Parts: sequence; C-alpha cells; structure tokens
Amino acid sequence: MNIIIPMAGMGKRLRPHTLTTPKPLLPVAGKPIVQRLVEDIAGVMPEKIDEIAFVIGNFGKEVENQLLQIAASVGAKGSIHYQHEALGTAHAILCAAPALHGKVVVAYADTLFRAGFRLDDEKEGAIWVKQVSNPEQFGVVKLNTDGTIEGFYEKPKTHISDLAIIGIYYFKDGDYLKKELQYLLDKKITTGGEYGITDALQNMMKKGTGFHTESVDAWLDCGNKDATVDTNRQVLSFLNDEQLISESADLDEAIIIEPCFIAHDVVVHNAVIGPYVSIGKGSVVKDSVIRNSIIQENAYIENKLIENSMIGNNASIKGRFDSLSLGDYNELEC
Repeated sequence: MNIIIPMAGMGKRLRPHTLTTPKPLLPVAGKPIVQRLVEDIAGVMPEKIDEIAFVIGNFGKEVENQLLQIAASVGAKGSIHYQHEALGTAHAILCAAPALHGKVVVAYADTLFRAGFRLDDEKEGAIWVKQVSNPEQFGVVKLNTDGTIEGFYEKPKTHISDLAIIGIYYFKDGDYLKKELQYLLDKKITTGGEYGITDALQNMMKKGTGFHTESVDAWLDCGNKDATVDTNRQVLSFLNDEQLISESADLDEAIIIEPCFIAHDVVVHNAVIGPYVSIGKGSVVKDSVIRNSIIQENAYIENKLIENSMIGNNASIKGRFDSLSLGDYNELEC
C-alpha cells in the first residue's frame, strides 16, 4: 500500500511561520504535522505501508531529507515529487504518478485525525468524513440507503448532508485512479479553474465504483494559527499518558502543569508552563508564564505572559516588570 501526500501549498494562512518552514513540518506536540499524519494513517491500515510519496514545491534538500526520514520511521520507502504550478488537487496527486499503483491512500498534510477503526482495504474506495454542525462551510457527501456515497457537494447552501470530507481517501486500484486523473487533464475538465479530485471521484462512481465512508472520532485542523494551537492542545490531551518531558530539560524553580511537551535541552527557570504547551529543543524560558502555546526550537522568552500563541525558531521575546501606582476603580490593559 502507498500513501500520496500533496503538500506543495504555500501555507499563507500560517504566515509568518511558513515563510521559513513548510506548513506540514510545523510541530504539533513535538512532531511535525505530516509525521503525525503518517503515523495516524499507518495506525488504521491493515497492511504494511510500502511507499510514501510527498508532493512538494521547491522546499530544499534539508526538507526533502526530513520527509524521507519520516517515511522511514514507519518502515516505508519515501519518494519526492514536485508540483511546480498550483493547478488543483487532481494535478497534485498525479504529480506522484509513479506511486499510483496498487492500494493507495491520498491524504492532505494539513489535517490530523483520531480514529478507532481498521480500514477494510477490500472495499473499492473509502473517504474519511466527520459529522459537523456547519456543513455549508465544507465539501460533504450524501449517502445511499446501502451506505455507499451517492454524491459530493461543495459548500452546499441548503442542507444536503452533515458529513464533511476531511481530505483523506482510499483507493483499491491506484492505476484506475491515475487514469481518471489523467483524463481530467487531457480533456481540460476543471472546476473553478482547477483540476479537482472530486471530478475524478464523480466519474469513477458513474462507472460503477462504490465509495464508502470512514468516520473519525476527531478531526484536527492545522489551517491557521488558532487552529494549530488548538490541535496542539488536543494532541497533548490524547498523549497525556506518555512521557512528554525530556529528562535532559533543565527545570529550575519551574512549575509544569501537564499535559506539556518539553524537548531536549530546554531550560525553564522560575516559570510556569502549561497546560497545553509544547516547547522545542534548545529553547529557554525565564521568569514567564506560558499556557496553550507552541514554542519552536532555540527560542528565548523572558519576563512574558504568553497564551494561545505560536513562537518561531530562534525567536527572542523579552518583556518587563512594571512598577505601578494604580488607584481605586482604575483599569489597565497591556
């Protein structure tokens, strides 16, 4: 079984963090988003993952090597493919054409999930969905009475279904998918000016392919800063039983309110950390209070109260303590 992960997007909603780091490599609870995605998929697959094909832009050799290591961490071969022009989801998947054979999972790299099932890989196809209260904001599927998918609908203005597509798909026949994607490009069939995977799915269903749904317990978005910080909080909650604080961390007069992730060689002095904080290796926190935030590697934070924040690699933040004379009924916001 192969996994295709399109991840060539620029991640504009997560700037400035994505100016130097591709969005799928931003950390959540101490691991890159794409690594957690790969591990989640491997956990629900009934058979070994043979290859993970990453479809990227011009991210550089260091990033490419990191992705290959992520594939190797789950016992799979990694391969790198390039999408040089943003022509849509179908085009992105087809950029990894050499990996489109046999059983294939396609997963977009800005979504994490929690699920308590094992995929039935003998089905022709499956699409991961989550029941939502605001289906008008998502692509949704409508089901037939036998549980197969009847159709796909993009951000329906009237209620059709509350089963939102989370961006993970399974295909029993990767070669068949490849032919349908190529057909879209050959015939220049686009929606909104882009080649979309939904058009290929519709064509496959017209030819008799039966797609089923797989429901997830939690759908964790990493599309913007607030969503990523919240996903960090939820993942830390799931991992609460694991050892998340490195033994090499220097915790001097520190109060840690778990769950938190604290990496190797972190220094915390006279500070309160947590709950729901991830701190990357080499970072230093002094005389501060941090909660519900992601601090990346080699950051320096002193004299600050930080909440619901993302702090990038090698960032430095220094605050101050104020001496005040504040009268009765006055209000001060800083």
